[in-house]
Amino acid sequence: MSLGNDLFGKVQPAAPLAEKLRPRSLDEIVGQKHLLGPGKPLRVAFESGQPHSMILWGPPGSGKTTLARLMALSFEAEFIALSAVLSGVKDIRDAVQAAEQTLATSGRRTILFVDEVHRFNKAQQDAFLPFVEGGLFTFVGATTENPSFEVNSALLSRASVYVLESLSLDDLNILVDRTGLKLDDQARSRLIGFADGDARRLLNAVEILQNARPNGLIDGAFVEETLAKNLRRFDKGGEQFYDQISALHKSVRGSDPDAALYWLVRMLDGGADPLYLARRIVRMAVEDVGLADPRALRLALDATETYERLGSPEGELALAEAVLYMAVAAKSNAVYNAYNAARAFVSKDGTRPVPLHIRNAPTRLMKDLGYGKDYRYAHDEQDAFAAGENYLPEGMPAVSWYQPTERGLEGRIREKLDELRRLNDAAGKKRK
Repeated sequence: MSLGNDLFGKVQPAAPLAEKLRPRSLDEIVGQKHLLGPGKPLRVAFESGQPHSMILWGPPGSGKTTLARLMALSFEAEFIALSAVLSGVKDIRDAVQAAEQTLATSGRRTILFVDEVHRFNKAQQDAFLPFVEGGLFTFVGATTENPSFEVNSALLSRASVYVLESLSLDDLNILVDRTGLKLDDQARSRLIGFADGDARRLLNAVEILQNARPNGLIDGAFVEETLAKNLRRFDKGGEQFYDQISALHKSVRGSDPDAALYWLVRMLDGGADPLYLARRIVRMAVEDVGLADPRALRLALDATETYERLGSPEGELALAEAVLYMAVAAKSNAVYNAYNAARAFVSKDGTRPVPLHIRNAPTRLMKDLGYGKDYRYAHDEQDAFAAGENYLPEGMPAVSWYQPTERGLEGRIREKLDELRRLNDAAGKKRK
């Protein structure tokens, strides 16, 4: 790698390709036309000459840092960059002092850029507030996470939120052309697929390919071989992760086996923990299939145990089988709804005593106190059902939380419950 010298004779490494090709004006930015096209919000903000605080929310490699740097250039402001991963309160204090000194000595304002601002805790985020309100600096936060959840409301209310998008295929093709790398069509296609919408990832891959083969045309096989061990971008704890698990769950709930299989494979391909996916599949079995097909839960648990024994890749087939079964199984959320309704009632209700007739009476004293008195043993009753018996606390209002659907096994359960209720009603009338 070539080296350059700074003004003091110190040897410096050459800038990476991503830095060399960083845009120097808005017109050089690739992508984000919905924000930077004529009349669009960020272009209007730049052209106004009045910087304002903002949160740039978007996936890796979508241009958040580039936009912040261009803002400083456009407004002739000082640029200070912090990384929330590496910085603490002292760094924030140093940045504030630097901004104050710049304003006092030159009258210039400061753009304070905080990368991965969602990594700062609430107290650290709050530290910026008085200086944003006082106009000492213009705050620009970059995040890959939904700012509604990760940026505290006080800071969020003082900043405009702009949503950046992954780069399109056309955008990535433009970037490849700018690098000057010689590729055949297959190599270009594989390189762009590898980048997965991330400009920085694309340029880093180009640099790897350039170093591996400085001269000559690069073919698809060479790209595959050189970049084979790298997976598609996948933020295991971020927004994409939760979007994709949501897509998997909703595909199963919507009874679309092909879509469910697609999202499962996408997540496995992206590096998701298969056992995490297994736990989610078990959740689907109880939440969305329930008693419409009780076999689903056992199959989900079997798939989890199979994966634990076989590992990847063999065990992933068991997860795929479970996902497909969940997708085509009869659906019911009656158990889920009943549980939530009962839980909500109990959380607000007082502590009701267990009725005496269904209390256990293991001692003579308990029997003398009436524990278990007049209890009707269901197996001694006709059809093993004690019609008209009450098992809820005295004085508790009648409830009917579990409402089985007519789908799958629950259709038969519904019929049975209707019959039992009829018998209960009849027994109640007889007692009157």
